[in-house]
Amino acid sequence: NMAAPSAPRPPRPRKEPQPLVIPRSAAEEQRLRLERLMGNPEKTVPIPEKLNEWAPRPPPEFVRDVMGSSAGAGSGEFHVYRHLRRREYQRQDFMDAMAEKQRLDEEFQKKLERNKMIAEEQTAKRRRKRQKLKEKKLQAKKNKLEQKKQEKEPGQSQEQGSSEDDEEDSKEEEEKEDDAEEPSFVMGR
Repeated sequence: NMAAPSAPRPPRPRKEPQPLVIPRSAAEEQRLRLERLMGNPEKTVPIPEKLNEWAPRPPPEFVRDVMGSSAGAGSGEFHVYRHLRRREYQRQDFMDAMAEKQRLDEEFQKKLERNKMIAEEQTAKRRRKRQKLKEKKLQAKKNKLEQKKQEKEPGQSQEQGSSEDDEEDSKEEEEKEDDAEEPSFVMGR
């Protein structure tokens, strides 16, 4: 069942045999690997994925070789029991460690929420204070304008110009408003 040969293949270009280099240090080994990778840039490079956390093997659903408590057990049974016991202790330690990690994560999240609430309260308090100051300044400005009005009754054209200037000043003040609206986190509480 040999098929008739079709057109002959063109000969592959032979690569020059690379000399065998034994790396003497980790840096030299890394350099050799990089040179090999850069020798063929079209070739895809396998990037290993992040390894999952280690987890113990779950206990068997059905135990086939149950050890009896009768006398006359073989000398090898102790080692089987020892391995089973070690594996079970390891599994329990892992479950305890995971529970502790989960507890710590929950505590940390609660602490973050608490700190965020404290920071928001402080920010709101400071915002109210800024608003009060701003209102005081505007009120003082209005009072000052009224005093000027009373002093300058005959010159109404000048008042209109000054009121326009005041509007521009108030717009500038709004633009200069403090950008401390973002809550600042308080970590040490």
